[in-house]
Amino acid sequence: MSVERKRKPTPELEIQYHLPPEDLPLVDLLVTEDDEPVDNWYSERQRWLFSDPLYAGWRGGPTARPFVAASDIGLFYALRQPPVVPDAFLSLDVQAPPNIWREGRAYFFWVYGKPPDVVCEVVSNKKGGEVNRKIPLYAQLGIRYYIILDPMGRLRQGMLRLYELTPTGYQIRQSLWMPDIGLGLTLWRGEYQGFEQTWLRWCDEHGTLYATAAELADQERIKADQEHARAERLAERLRALGIDPDQE
Repeated sequence: MSVERKRKPTPELEIQYHLPPEDLPLVDLLVTEDDEPVDNWYSERQRWLFSDPLYAGWRGGPTARPFVAASDIGLFYALRQPPVVPDAFLSLDVQAPPNIWREGRAYFFWVYGKPPDVVCEVVSNKKGGEVNRKIPLYAQLGIRYYIILDPMGRLRQGMLRLYELTPTGYQIRQSLWMPDIGLGLTLWRGEYQGFEQTWLRWCDEHGTLYATAAELADQERIKADQEHARAERLAERLRALGIDPDQE
């Protein structure tokens, strides 16, 4: 198992998971949107593909664990620190607050009470700091798994890497299956929302993909068409026997 090269430690963060009511900040005064555009079509589609199958086909696994999955949402871990904004993240055993314009406006650690379990960064250039800046930051935030997807090979370290947090920091996992999450990762070549590319997909422990909402709809349509064709064949056989299938 290879280990990310040791880097100069960053100052200890003042992570705030819980705050008393009197210390809760005024959310309206926090900058939760900066109006920065996404950088390219692939990254935009890949962000959708991160959460789409989770809500459509996974739904928290066999025990239906509550979760939130999102892209480009700020992770606010301290009152006087700017948020970190991963391309996508997954947090298990939490529920989004009902008021989406206040407590639910971003991922506030003092509201959710924990960091996300998985974060993902999609590399589009060499300026994102996915390795030298975000590895120590995500480790200090206590995020269990960190995914780096490098579709263009900008970092020259492979297209997909999965880091797991250990007592000594992040280490690269040889397996892409995360047993405590109940999800695995795989690279899949196919079309998603009009683009034929190699995409990062969620899968089960056997490598079977979790379907997107569109894929599930296609499966239901195919099933309905097959049932209709089967009923038509049966009706034709009844007619050949002189029986009217429409007569009660």
